[in-house]
Amino acid sequence: MKTATVADAKSRLSSLLDDVEAGEEVVITRRGRPVARLVPEPSAAAAFDWEALRSWVAAGPPASGATVAELREQDLL
Repeated sequence: MKTATVADAKSRLSSLLDDVEAGEEVVITRRGRPVARLVPEPSAAAAFDWEALRSWVAAGPPASGATVAELREQDLL
């Protein structure tokens, strides 16, 4: 993990961002105390799978089991 002062971060932001893109974390300090952390964004591979959600919704409710309305009618809910 790299550290940089606020002054360094101001003057070398592009270089620090290159390091972050490469997977490294950078801690920015003020008077020797950590005040901020630059971390890489999660990869696109970890993005939410919208197509899987659309398929699940399109499939509809499961064929087996009682619905909420049926459970209420039977005083089970």
